[in-house]
Amino acid sequence: MSAFTGKVAVVTGAGSGIGRALALELAGRGAKLALSDVDTTGLDETVRRAEALGAEVKSDFLDVSQRETVLDYAEAVVAHFGKVNQIYNNAGIAYHGDVDKSSFKDIERIVDVDFWGVVNGTKAFLPHIQASGDGHIINISSLFGLLAIPSQSAYNAAKFAVRGFSESLRMEMLIAKAPVKVTVVHPGGIKTAIARNATVAENYDQADFAKFFDTKLAKTTPLDAAKTILKGVEKGKGRVLIGSDAIALDLLQRITGSRYQGLIVAVSRRALPRTKK
Repeated sequence: MSAFTGKVAVVTGAGSGIGRALALELAGRGAKLALSDVDTTGLDETVRRAEALGAEVKSDFLDVSQRETVLDYAEAVVAHFGKVNQIYNNAGIAYHGDVDKSSFKDIERIVDVDFWGVVNGTKAFLPHIQASGDGHIINISSLFGLLAIPSQSAYNAAKFAVRGFSESLRMEMLIAKAPVKVTVVHPGGIKTAIARNATVAENYDQADFAKFFDTKLAKTTPLDAAKTILKGVEKGKGRVLIGSDAIALDLLQRITGSRYQGLIVAVSRRALPRTKK
């Protein structure tokens, strides 16, 4: 019997990428699923495949940046299943742009989805996860929540915030001896459509950015990412790194401290997508 058998798991951003892979892996391990996304076409396909694996699925359109909607969603999920054991706060978007070329709205949009979406999901479901007596909150940060990259200031800010929020929450749960584990996940480059769906500042070419990510950075499959995450959940790990790039660059940052920034600058001058003339 799987450690996930009979557990009710909430997965946001389940319409593609890591979210879909998590949903299907959880389905195959006997979990009951509450799946959501703003991409209803992709979500429908995930639901079809999860149900084919025998999972009971509740499917909903959900914009995680809308707090009241997320709060209502949590109540609806509990009403449907009677409990919630796990939430995978996975929904996220990407943006590429320097600070001086990024509007306040560009930055706010990333923070609203990538940080506040995690906070909204965590706060909405935490009381129910505690009540389950066997709870786990899994928040998806990024390699860019461990070190900064030029032109990723908004994304870095959101993902660093997810890391800090999650690590603090984990310590709070440990101090309170609450029946809730907390795991923060730092994926490196994953073979998803996140870069192709990303927005960019006006001085960058979106196609160039997407091509650079897909060919140079995306090394790990969503399936491998999902398996690594679930392995970490089973072991109750506080932090999960995904991909050799995440492991190597996390080590680099630990060893060099702030000096890693000089290396990143040198590499970026040669490798990152160029700005428009």
